[in-house]
Amino acid sequence: MVVGTEHTPENRMDSNGRGVSQRLESLARHFREQKAASAPPPPASAGLNKRAAVLICLFQGDDGDLRVILTKRASTLSNSPGEVALPGGKADEGDADDVVTALREAKEEIGLDPSKVNVVTVLETIVTKYGMLVVPVIGFLSDKKAFIPVPNAAEVEEIFDAPLEMFLKNENRRAEEREWKGDRYMLQYFDYEADNKKFVIWALTAGILITAASVVYQRPPAFPELRPKFWSGTAARDTTITMS
Repeated sequence: MVVGTEHTPENRMDSNGRGVSQRLESLARHFREQKAASAPPPPASAGLNKRAAVLICLFQGDDGDLRVILTKRASTLSNSPGEVALPGGKADEGDADDVVTALREAKEEIGLDPSKVNVVTVLETIVTKYGMLVVPVIGFLSDKKAFIPVPNAAEVEEIFDAPLEMFLKNENRRAEEREWKGDRYMLQYFDYEADNKKFVIWALTAGILITAASVVYQRPPAFPELRPKFWSGTAARDTTITMS
């Protein structure tokens, strides 16, 4: 399920005066043609601390491939220290919607100017095992050179990027079993190396990127998605293994 929205920056040309890449424009048009809808509101009993948004910021690499900006969380954080994540975080009271949350958090975490990002769609909300509603927002960065990373040292240890298509391939992928409240389920892990540094992209971040890659490339992954039932509660996509 894809629900759409759009925030278009005023500047649609890169630093050399060229238009936004034809490929990204084609993808943007495709998303804009999807039937618009709103992401579900948080439960009445849940405050803003129960809703978050992440930014799947894509750009065209030097080889023409689509790449996604990722972060490695600071090792000093109390929550998921040192793990790979998408830029994003909890909603603030002043945030008008999930898109604003994702863009604001990306600016705070990695210095990404919201005006440089063309947000074209919002993916289906995911619910974590702790009840947090996470809304993935897809946006395109037409000019990668216009983005000068400024990591917030309190939250981000490193900023890097990876090819989006890798999340549809069986290469460098593995799955491991976990247990939550009497249920066993599988989580995806992707091993990735950049600049002689090794990263592990797993769990919710991997799941979101698999879905995003499937939507962008219009094809399923070469492996079972293995989504825990608590992410969506949709039986058709539930691959949880019930303990005997």
